[in-house]
Amino acid sequence: MMQKSTNFKRLERRLERAVGKAIAHYKMIEQGDVVLVCLSGGKDSYSMLEILQALRRRAPVSFELIAMNLDQKQPGFPEHVLPEYLRSKAVPFKIIEEDTYSIVKGIIPEGKTMCSLCSRLRRGIIYRVAHELGANKIALGHHRDDILETFFLNLMFGGRLKTMPPKLLSDDGRHVVIRPLAYCAEQDIARFARAKAFPIIPCNLCGSQENLQRQSIKAMLNDWEKSAPGRKETMFQSLSRVSPSHLMDASLFDFAALASTDGPAAAKNTPSLKLTG
Repeated sequence: MMQKSTNFKRLERRLERAVGKAIAHYKMIEQGDVVLVCLSGGKDSYSMLEILQALRRRAPVSFELIAMNLDQKQPGFPEHVLPEYLRSKAVPFKIIEEDTYSIVKGIIPEGKTMCSLCSRLRRGIIYRVAHELGANKIALGHHRDDILETFFLNLMFGGRLKTMPPKLLSDDGRHVVIRPLAYCAEQDIARFARAKAFPIIPCNLCGSQENLQRQSIKAMLNDWEKSAPGRKETMFQSLSRVSPSHLMDASLFDFAALASTDGPAAAKNTPSLKLTG
């Protein structure tokens, strides 16, 4: 049973404000948009759909939501759960059945992480379905912690300053991918999902190993947060306060063109100083 406590209402308002702020900052949703909301059955995507529905009812612009789930035919996947839930929410939805599980299992050796190939296959299907349904925006349920973890993964294991952007153009150029939960903390989403009693589908049905690098980064960030509360938010804010002139990428800042006003060229027109010993 969903709690109706003051604390829950405060949490709900905080999440709705965070989503509304992200949408406004990056112009994620505009007049007439058709948004394909991708549902995995996890806490994040359930929360995203719930919050977008609430915001849609009072938004100053008109837009449509279509929920989508990709049934990848993983053994044990409870295929009845999402259709039953979505009917209860009175939201248009589409369940897509594609046996990507067998494809991935046939390519990736036993014991190896399947997430990367699975993600690429899933992304291609999502783009295709968005086109078929006439959706011009695709909403994914990645939150603040996902974005921060991806930054540190790229920093520590990929040697790049890069993360999940809140908004991007799809590979085929036909759709805009948005992450409305970009400003939401995972801890808040987890509390929200528990209070709403969403019918969570576990994400480990495929039997693949966990992404150990991501798990180690998550543990590191959580340890930092425990020792210095608020550190995650501070680090997250730094991702939108970038100073290219104080990094080292010459493609972003023209270091070669830098010259002081007191350089050799200026010295030719300046009287020399006589030094006395």
